[in-house]
Amino acid sequence: MPGIAGAPQHVLAAGITRAASRQSYLTIRWLADPRYRADAFALYAWFRWLDDMVDERLPGGGSRLAFVARQRRLLALATDGAPLPDARDGAWAPVTPEEGLLVRLGAAGAALGVDGEPLLGSLGAMLDVMELDVRRRGRPVTQRELDEYTRLLAVAVTEALHHCIGHGCPSPHDDTRYAAVTGAHVAHMLRDLVEDLDAGYVNVPAEVLDEPGASLADLHAPAMRAWVRDRVELARACFAVGRQYLERVEDPRCRVAGHAYTARFEWVLDAIEADGYRLRAGYPERATLRGGLRIAADAARSLLASDAVGPRQAPRALAVAR
Repeated sequence: MPGIAGAPQHVLAAGITRAASRQSYLTIRWLADPRYRADAFALYAWFRWLDDMVDERLPGGGSRLAFVARQRRLLALATDGAPLPDARDGAWAPVTPEEGLLVRLGAAGAALGVDGEPLLGSLGAMLDVMELDVRRRGRPVTQRELDEYTRLLAVAVTEALHHCIGHGCPSPHDDTRYAAVTGAHVAHMLRDLVEDLDAGYVNVPAEVLDEPGASLADLHAPAMRAWVRDRVELARACFAVGRQYLERVEDPRCRVAGHAYTARFEWVLDAIEADGYRLRAGYPERATLRGGLRIAADAARSLLASDAVGPRQAPRALAVAR
């Protein structure tokens, strides 16, 4: 059962995607395999809805964990081909339209057999990301926890990409596979660090905060700026390794999508560097026409050239991406 059957589901998924990210919507329209385009919209839409539910709509840790557990149960039932419980099943509420996207994706992945493993791996990894998000909210976290968070997110995004764009075409399954998305997530965490603090997420590891001069109350202090600079360098090293990976991906549309994704976050790194590694509350320039043209130009340059990776940076990038 490749793809998602049913126009209402497709319309829902495409609408959520377009409202959340015009760039993602256009990338899917232009680059996704026609046979798996509906899956691409459903993956993005369900990821977006899942994140919004956990971050903004549910009132406490208990309800958030219960919500993630419910999604896991739905996925397990869908992959097993088991009937879904109905409202008569005690506390089981009816399946929402957004959850219907997950159910159909799970059934599609199971029907594809081995060929559906990237899709099911993506769904499972995203649920792991959400559970980690719930458990780390409002408390200090270690670098190991943040690295695991980034690794799971990289698995979810990378496997979704390979399922929907150039499905079945050869691609490396080595330490470089998740490097590009790892770099993107490191940049993403820096971009949203100030905003995430207000929501209760601390994206600075406890080990750094224990250093003299490091404080969340003063993100522009020298110690914090040094840490931001280190993360920027790590993200750039991940992007360089990721480009080398993309050169070995057979499908040209998948390569284009990967370079466009990288360029979107390299622009953030450029802005952070221009600010002297002082993080801001927001980076609105990326939403302007000029910002969009800059991202497009960077994506083209990324596609035409592969950056060299320094001898110190490459092992660090691969270690985080594993």
